[in-house]
Amino acid sequence: MGRLGLTEILVIVGIVILLFGGKKIPELMKGLGSGIKEFKNAAKDDQSAPAAKKEEEETK
Repeated sequence: MGRLGLTEILVIVGIVILLFGGKKIPELMKGLGSGIKEFKNAAKDDQSAPAAKKEEEETK
């Protein structure tokens, strides 16, 4: 699969507008942004957790 060109992106945007309507799109994007932010925070917390456990084991 290659990269998406301008035509493909415009077709996708057009379909999204037809399915959800112009008023719902900002709400959907806000939800998507919140989900991505939560995922990044969870991934960052998950990476720091093993380091914290390792430090606790070393102090014992």
